[in-house]
Amino acid sequence: MRGKTVLLIIGGGIAAYKALELVRRLAERGVRTRAILTKAGAEFVTPLSVSALTGEKIYSDLFSLTDEAEMGHIQLSRSADLVVVAPATADLMAKMANGLANDLASTSLLATDKPVLMAPAMNVRMWESASVKRNREILEKDGVLFAGPNDGEMACGEFGPGRMAEPLEIVAAIERALAIEGPLAGFKALVTAGPTREPVDPVRFLANHSSGKQGYAIADALARAGAETTLISGPVDLTAPQGVKLQRVTTAREMLAACEAALPADVLVMAAAVADWRPDFAANSKIKKSTDRVVPLIKLVENPDILATIAQSAQRPRLLIGFAAETDDVVPNAVAKRARKGADWIIANDVSGDVMGGDRNRIHLISEAGTEDWPDMTKSEVGIQLAARIAKTLKGAA
Repeated sequence: MRGKTVLLIIGGGIAAYKALELVRRLAERGVRTRAILTKAGAEFVTPLSVSALTGEKIYSDLFSLTDEAEMGHIQLSRSADLVVVAPATADLMAKMANGLANDLASTSLLATDKPVLMAPAMNVRMWESASVKRNREILEKDGVLFAGPNDGEMACGEFGPGRMAEPLEIVAAIERALAIEGPLAGFKALVTAGPTREPVDPVRFLANHSSGKQGYAIADALARAGAETTLISGPVDLTAPQGVKLQRVTTAREMLAACEAALPADVLVMAAAVADWRPDFAANSKIKKSTDRVVPLIKLVENPDILATIAQSAQRPRLLIGFAAETDDVVPNAVAKRARKGADWIIANDVSGDVMGGDRNRIHLISEAGTEDWPDMTKSEVGIQLAARIAKTLKGAA
């Protein structure tokens, strides 16, 4: 994205503080940011802090004689490659959807001839209201792009959709909006996600609590980085990320067969929580409770070890990454797993809490070079950071 310019409109919401981090992340990528700070936005972040990070003058007043003389609102709205509204409040969405223009932000949105990306942020009840839904439909029909919102806890204490996307998620959306070729363009990626289900009979199965969220986030990040990405998913209630080829499976044996059929690949990230065992026999009809209360004996047999199998395959990917979900001795167990399975990297995380169903994760990257402890972050951020490390490694080995 180096050399591009973004016009950032900062709306009035508590999430405005994330706009400062967004500016910093864009600067790391060589993107110049010019900012419009709304009057409401200035209640949450100061013009000085925004100016210090952008290195630019801050614009806020439609009727400023100086600003209009230096760079009128028409030129301001068209001088960037992309207009980003973060946070995009219900008010800003309503103004743009209905063509209202009574301040610098709304006037610039109406006057721009460049793509617009909105990162909504508002209370869950506001986001789910009929008027906001209607305005979003209008904006999407008009070609406006969206990043988020996410589910999460609000500043008001409520929980649900309406939380502004994290800065790195917005950066990824900006990259897509500008149609920039990502660092993994030309590479092929394969990701597994979710649990497997091993049938006992037609109505019962053995499984685990994996939500699939981390695997889906990794597949999304890899695709955004330009990789041709295939996602092999166990049974979860998630939508395939944009640009990702999705193949659904149920059992561990089906997942292994799907992985082998999808090879060769440059990188394989095995985030799926594959069942270690399965019943040696699955009944064709429901096993009924006996009148004498005898509990049926279910004999378990070991499932194929997908990671170890592919590590020894003639089509082994250039970079083979496994996951280690642990409840105790997380790093030592992951180090041992990497050596035992023959993986290049192992991503270890502690699943003794709500990690399998939650939206955040704290991982340890185990490689030949040692252990990297990553800070707590959203699963989307883990995916983005991991995709960046994968790109650096693959390009360095090319």
